[in-house]
Amino acid sequence: MPKTTGTLTVPGAVLHYQLQGTGPLLLISQSGEGDADRTTDLVAQLTDSYTVVTYDRRGLSRSRLDTPEQGATLAEHGDDVHRLLASLTDSPAHMLGCSLGAVIGMHTAARHPGQIRTLIAHEPVAPRLLPDAERARHERELAALQDLYLRKGLSAALPEIARTLGIDPNTRDLEPDLTPQPMNALRIANFDYFIRHDFTAIIHDTLDITALKGVSTYIVPAAGRATPRTVFDYTCATALAAQLDRKVQELPGGHNGNTTHPRAYATRIREILNITR
Repeated sequence: MPKTTGTLTVPGAVLHYQLQGTGPLLLISQSGEGDADRTTDLVAQLTDSYTVVTYDRRGLSRSRLDTPEQGATLAEHGDDVHRLLASLTDSPAHMLGCSLGAVIGMHTAARHPGQIRTLIAHEPVAPRLLPDAERARHERELAALQDLYLRKGLSAALPEIARTLGIDPNTRDLEPDLTPQPMNALRIANFDYFIRHDFTAIIHDTLDITALKGVSTYIVPAAGRATPRTVFDYTCATALAAQLDRKVQELPGGHNGNTTHPRAYATRIREILNITR
């Protein structure tokens, strides 16, 4: 299906977004350094049933910042999603939030009632979901990863980030014919912004966890079937499920199942949205 691209001016930035497909609106907020093209293979599996929106988070790829060295809070990222959705539809939209994107979705749900109908929150990186001691430990862990990157660079930090999130960079459990995601200059620049600024936003997040119980959005806690049960992001998913008195929905693959298993992942997205609509 044809892809439409556009830009949206928001306070402090201009966001790049892409629109493809037909049907109810489904916005995907990516994990980590992922931009609008991160889930090309997943989007292709959903466009016959949904109008899929992806975007470059402020600071990444084609989204321009008024002040390039300035970071954003997760609440500000959530407001970006609010403004993007408001520019595209008057009706409640579905949202898939992966990792950092899941926390952005929760901010949007809490701050802008009625805008998101269903939020699939896949392995949210949200220390505030955890008991105080565990929260503090993981915040220190994220700060140490950020410091490692600033001292020794991406090649030193990436393996430790993968370990923290339970990602096996050498896995062979992949669907065939995936779109390559090379570590090119653009992706390296996106990693730089993500680690320098969004790590800080995660550590100093202000999300009101108790408020999530009262939001109009139906939040679906989710996690990868292959993600180790003891790692930070999986425990955040289970903590969210406990907070909402719901079960964790398992999706194919691990933390990055949306890119490693796009066909099977899309099938589960359809199943979950069909149940919750």
